[in-house]
Amino acid sequence: MSVKLLDNEAFYGYRVRRTVNGKLYQEYYSLKKAGKRIGPRLKRKVELEAIERDEALIEEQKRVKKQLKASRCFNANGSVKGISYLLKTEKSGTVTPIFQVGIASELEDKIVCTSFSLNAHGKELAWKKAVDAYAKHKVIGKNSKLFKQLSAAIPNVKKLRK
Repeated sequence: MSVKLLDNEAFYGYRVRRTVNGKLYQEYYSLKKAGKRIGPRLKRKVELEAIERDEALIEEQKRVKKQLKASRCFNANGSVKGISYLLKTEKSGTVTPIFQVGIASELEDKIVCTSFSLNAHGKELAWKKAVDAYAKHKVIGKNSKLFKQLSAAIPNVKKLRK
């Protein structure tokens, strides 16, 4: 929750702060009236107003996030944000081409990083596994238009020979 009680020389009251679509909303709810602190009953009323405003901003965040989900999945060049093609050097010195998925998981609320080898799976299957992992953690349905766009965004890479 981003409702915080501030009690310092400059201000006494609640601050609500959230970012929606890159815009910072920061609003203050004073717990003073005519220069004096208000009683507990009025304080609770002001706190509930601040919480109500925070909940409205949370709903707006969710709405905007859902609306912009498709555009946030792709880079300007059409590649998928969060899936990279890399040449990984193993401890043995061999170079393995991989698709690496590195994203903030909406499912687990943490950063997830996993990779799929083109040598082990082949290019198409490695890409499919990478997109499946991406969709799972970004909560994208497999029957959705966005999932189909992600699947079709396979990069033009060549598998290395062993």
